[in-house]
Amino acid sequence: MTKEVSLDHVWVEFENFVAVEDANLTIAGGEFFSFLGPSGCGKTTLLRCISGFQEPTLGRIRIGNHDMKGVGPNRRPTALIFQNLALFPLRSVADNIAFPLEVRGVEKRERRRRADELLEMIALPGQGDKRIDELSGGQKQRVAIARALAVKPDILLLDEPLSALDLKLRQHMRTELRAIQKQVGLTFIYITHDQGEALTMSDRVAVMSRGKIQQVADSRTIYDRPATSFVASFVGENNAFAGTVLAKDGQGITIDAGLGVPLVAALRADSGVTPAVGEPCHLFIRPEALVPMTSGSPNSFEARLVKEEFEGHMRHLLLQAGEHQLRMSLVNNGLGGSVAGADGRLTVGFVPELAVALPLGLLASA
Repeated sequence: MTKEVSLDHVWVEFENFVAVEDANLTIAGGEFFSFLGPSGCGKTTLLRCISGFQEPTLGRIRIGNHDMKGVGPNRRPTALIFQNLALFPLRSVADNIAFPLEVRGVEKRERRRRADELLEMIALPGQGDKRIDELSGGQKQRVAIARALAVKPDILLLDEPLSALDLKLRQHMRTELRAIQKQVGLTFIYITHDQGEALTMSDRVAVMSRGKIQQVADSRTIYDRPATSFVASFVGENNAFAGTVLAKDGQGITIDAGLGVPLVAALRADSGVTPAVGEPCHLFIRPEALVPMTSGSPNSFEARLVKEEFEGHMRHLLLQAGEHQLRMSLVNNGLGGSVAGADGRLTVGFVPELAVALPLGLLASA
């Protein structure tokens, strides 16, 4: 049975700097769990705490109900894949994979048997005698995973392992990593600043900012129902309008966003604390939620087309509405033609269910 990992009100402080503030969550056994956030948010510090390379200032870390206080990295049921992979260039592929077993005194024939077994699993059969520099970037990544799995850990920790790969290879490796995790059934704890990686692979995601966990949820919830202004502005693109709540009723929450017309977002009990009437707020509308509308339609406002960007399957429109710059994304249907009039003006809007209203809060940096 795979082991769960519990963070029990973990704090990490370095002199006068708080790197992690009151992290409190449980990662289920067999879960692919990601910590997502910008550089310096505390996610790697948490990974170091779980792996044993960093002791929390306060709080406890438990793996399978065992308190890890005072337990060193070599005695924990974890394996860590570093960002730079740390493969040995002068050793063969098989020797790289078997190195942790060699350290543990495992007999040479058994080490090779285990290495060949893992090469089969990572779809590199018969490649054990190659040198590391004969492999592609994606193959090296798989070798690093196999080496980590050689000692049969309960938990695999991955610190931004795909960051050095090009876009196409990163996208391919997302699929491979998830497939390997499903195959071995281990708990994977993944650190990344790449939203695509986190949303694509994870069972759940913890979004972090300035040492605090802002929200823990599955990928769709994180994207569609962000709990804070930071999550809404960090995960994916979002148009953020600062405004004031005019009314709340069964129809939704009505907001003055400075566009000359009131806008309505659906009330969602599960999308964080809803601002009260008269309070400042943020209204978030995804670029893909904005659509052209006829003038005078509910939840619509006037805008001016500033620029249009073509991205194959999508068209991205930069709009100016009052003092707000916003983006609208439309699926490219191949018919072309501008959605704006001859004067560059158009009416756009959204359905209330696709907008999120949250208390005014910290936004992610551009």
